[in-house]
Amino acid sequence: MTAFLHLYEHHVARLAEQGLRRQLPPPSDRWLADFSSNDYLGLSRHPEVLAAAHQAIDEYGLGATGSRLLSGNLALYEAFEARIAQDKQAESALILGSGYQTNATVLAALMNPKVLGAEPLVFTDRLNHASLHHAFKVAGIRQIRFRHADLDHLRELLDKHANSPQPKFIVAETVFGMDGDVMDVAALVSLARQHDAFVYLDEAHATGVMGPQGYGLTAAPGCHADLAMGTFSKALGGSGAYVACSYAVKDYLLNTCTGFIYSTALSPVVVAAMLKAWELLPTLEAERQRLMQTAEGLRQRLQQMGFDTGASTTHILPIILGDETRTLQARDKLQQAGINVSAVRPPTVPAQTARLRLALNSGHTAEHIDALLQALATL
Repeated sequence: MTAFLHLYEHHVARLAEQGLRRQLPPPSDRWLADFSSNDYLGLSRHPEVLAAAHQAIDEYGLGATGSRLLSGNLALYEAFEARIAQDKQAESALILGSGYQTNATVLAALMNPKVLGAEPLVFTDRLNHASLHHAFKVAGIRQIRFRHADLDHLRELLDKHANSPQPKFIVAETVFGMDGDVMDVAALVSLARQHDAFVYLDEAHATGVMGPQGYGLTAAPGCHADLAMGTFSKALGGSGAYVACSYAVKDYLLNTCTGFIYSTALSPVVVAAMLKAWELLPTLEAERQRLMQTAEGLRQRLQQMGFDTGASTTHILPIILGDETRTLQARDKLQQAGINVSAVRPPTVPAQTARLRLALNSGHTAEHIDALLQALATL
């Protein structure tokens, strides 16, 4: 065996000592109630979505067989991109393989100092997703981080660099996946316009459940980002991601974004299913309202029990316990009761804020909520 493999074992052992070791959870089909899934609207099993997938298998086969720039481009993909652009009120859109791939490679392409003529100034929310932080490592760009969702702090930083000729970018999420709180998108966009800054917003957890007809917060008037990305892997119930942007940005990405150029296109089966899910979003207003009402009711009951739910205002509810070991023990106890929740620890969240992450969906019943609360009461 290679001599240095013990170094990997040692590293994982250290993580275990700190309560930070990750392991695969038990199979997901065993739970009385599952509060870890991002299938917010239950579209992963919607009959029309499944029917679209079956039809696509018959028409296209299973795989795209190549990148979009080679053999993998289909009229189906272009039709979906046109629909996304229409509903996001953007000039154009582009489909990619995953949310992580999109953030990591699209942002890296946009930040290229050789193209921009100078190293950009990039202002980022300190609680952005790991894929966004990874993009700046790839691009070799130093982030200028503002306090979480604190637009006054962002304004101070922008004002500090107001006279700089360097291109300016603002990068944030609209709904934060670990905290369940919401960025003031209209105020952020307005501030960006005052400083001629490019706005890149991650709508992964907003797509499907928030904004006009469920098409995300950047679809609302006064909230349009220069580039809005979102995923199909959460409320749409599948996989893949999109960016909605200008013609110029899409053309640039077709020529520079490594995650697009060198990756096999999404399966046409997935794309057909996600197009159908996307088309269904305007019909699911009742499900969105029920989801948010359930979340608000649960949030109030958790707070009455003394749990810290942070700044959550959405369908994502953290129960912040702080200590990593305590958080793992709480998760295990809930799982023993048939309740599946996620234990989220640093570095995914800041130090001393380890938490149980509850992700609600429109299929959760009063019985599911009661079972969760009864299990939590035993902690």
